[in-house]
Amino acid sequence: MAKEELMEEMDNEGTLITLEDEEGNEVEFEFLDVVEYEGEEYIVLIENDEDADEVVILKINPIDDETEEYTSIDDDELLDKLFEIFKEKYEGDIDFA
Repeated sequence: MAKEELMEEMDNEGTLITLEDEEGNEVEFEFLDVVEYEGEEYIVLIENDEDADEVVILKINPIDDETEEYTSIDDDELLDKLFEIFKEKYEGDIDFA
């Protein structure tokens, strides 16, 4: 899916994305936002489960004009910074307690 198509689709609240975990299991996530930081883009998701209580942030890596992949981030400091950007953007709209 082209990035523009993905972003257009994601403008709709409640957009679901199915990803594969390390064990090959499909996991469904709800799209929350795309965060930009230092010239890179990161997708912010939450597992589509009523018990989910933490967001997942993955780096967006373009493969070509129509394909991209999402990779995990091992840098805790970067994850904290990205989450802070996300929280600031939605301050007052989402309860981060």
